[in-house]
Amino acid sequence: MTKSWLVTGGAGFIGSHFITMILDTYPDDTVLCLDKLTYAGHLETIAPFLRHPRFAFVLGDITDGELVETLMSTRQFDAVVNFAAESHVDRSLQNADPFYKTNVEGVKVLFSACERHHVHFHHVSTDEVYGALSLGSTHKFTEGSPLNPTSPYAKSKALADAYLIAQGEKTGQSFTISRCSNNYGPYQYPEKLIPLMITKALRHEALPIYGDGRYVRDWLYVRDHCTAIDLIVRHGQSGRLYNISANHEVDNLSLVKQLLGLLEKPESLITFVSDRLNHDRRYALDASRLKRELGWKPQMPFDEGLKHTVAWYMAHSEWVKAVLAKTSTSPQQTLK
Repeated sequence: MTKSWLVTGGAGFIGSHFITMILDTYPDDTVLCLDKLTYAGHLETIAPFLRHPRFAFVLGDITDGELVETLMSTRQFDAVVNFAAESHVDRSLQNADPFYKTNVEGVKVLFSACERHHVHFHHVSTDEVYGALSLGSTHKFTEGSPLNPTSPYAKSKALADAYLIAQGEKTGQSFTISRCSNNYGPYQYPEKLIPLMITKALRHEALPIYGDGRYVRDWLYVRDHCTAIDLIVRHGQSGRLYNISANHEVDNLSLVKQLLGLLEKPESLITFVSDRLNHDRRYALDASRLKRELGWKPQMPFDEGLKHTVAWYMAHSEWVKAVLAKTSTSPQQTLK
């Protein structure tokens, strides 16, 4: 089934991997990438495709209704996949305004355009909309779990989800939503936990760990996330929510120690710092709906994916320097 895609935020971490997967997997699909190129979006991530005959890039903001309407009017898209988002929790605690503008208002602009042009809309959300789970619990969030977001970032994503569900039920517009666990892999901006720890360890700098380090996250390799989204858009049920998870939970301290082992760096680099406000103890998703209804399952074992990610950052130190030079603020630890 050939598709023409509009991928927003496609020059970012997950979006660029999605574009790569589509162009590599489907020889007749076309992709237009709309990206604002903020500090976390980089043309380097999509450089191999800038001259690709089935790819086009447009610099712009998803909150720009006139631009979005022009793109939708001049191209016949089959699907819009929205990766564009402000996603750094620590930044949202400092200034929430950009998060509500992009993550809520931007979604409204995109969805309204999809309504007018009868294009399927897929929204990439987050496990953080559900809130936190207790340490030691075996419970996992399902798509029917109540929402309890605890940061401005999570609240902005929850608002966008609620808007889509209400508007979709009202108008019958085709849409799907996915909520994923923590992603990792190449090209992730080094303010996130794994790339931050790798890049600091390579420079033999202290590795800041919030609180006691016993915060548990469920880690998903980025390519597995992308294959799940592709499957949802092509075969998912309109109006449906789908959790995406690799079912690999690990606490942050153990993860950092594993990274140090791969890098052959001493654990003495670990430095415990003051905890973050409203720090959620554990996230975990039940992705059985996705497996049951669409047959998806993750392909990348965590240990193998982590080794691949470490090797990539070791080989791309110049990329790290270049992207950090785009922002005047030093990256701080985040746990998604």
